[in-house]
Amino acid sequence: MSDVIKVVVLLALREKPQMRKSLLKKRIDRVHGKSVHIEAQDLEEAVKELASEGLILDGGETIRLTAEGKKLAKEWENLLLKKDPILEIVAGLVDGSITGLVVVLSALAGGLAFKAVTFAALLTLTAVAITNFSSFLLGGITEDLADMKSLQTLMNFSLSDIPDRDKRDKSLRLLKNLFIVLSREVSRANLHAALVCSATTFLAGSIPITAYLILPEPLNALTALSIVGAVAGVFLVRYRSRKMKVHWKITLIETVAIVTIAVLASLLLGGIA
Repeated sequence: MSDVIKVVVLLALREKPQMRKSLLKKRIDRVHGKSVHIEAQDLEEAVKELASEGLILDGGETIRLTAEGKKLAKEWENLLLKKDPILEIVAGLVDGSITGLVVVLSALAGGLAFKAVTFAALLTLTAVAITNFSSFLLGGITEDLADMKSLQTLMNFSLSDIPDRDKRDKSLRLLKNLFIVLSREVSRANLHAALVCSATTFLAGSIPITAYLILPEPLNALTALSIVGAVAGVFLVRYRSRKMKVHWKITLIETVAIVTIAVLASLLLGGIA
């Protein structure tokens, strides 16, 4: 049971790294309600183990996360709550940049008027942003809850070998309550991810299109293409390489290839239509 309480403590301290033990106990009891009562002795045992592992500093009445504790709490948060916004930002930047690039190239090739370009840009960007929002909200919740169910099953299995029946049952109830709370957090996290993705999509596409519409020729096209290149070729590559721990040259080749194929396919389908 100590291992489960340690995870609960790290998650409770992720937003407020320093907290009084009495307040931490109240928060844990409030989360798990009356179905699972965590004794002060159980919490103290978990705190001592965390302190011996170098994850917290035990000051007697208060505890504080160490640098390693903050990292581990962040990893648990990312694992259970999907709080690291790599996928939604990458998807938003890619979709927005491709949409903006397709609109600009279509306007250049077709010689469209200002009103036509503006209408097409707003319609296309809004459609892509709404699609990304619904995809991340509905698909994300379904996928994350399935992942959490699998993780809960694995953790339940790891607790099933506790020899003391009372402790085993209490640990399983504690774990069940933890995942009930986390399921609500996942829904909120996915709503946040969907908003981030749709907003990123709209901004990444609207900035180059706006530059194309308001600047004089040929500066407008050069500026718009430069903005798309900077977003897709610099920020996106750097963000992906840093988050995925992959060399930026490999990420650059992948990004250029994906954007090029997507833009060519969009232009070809637009020409056929």
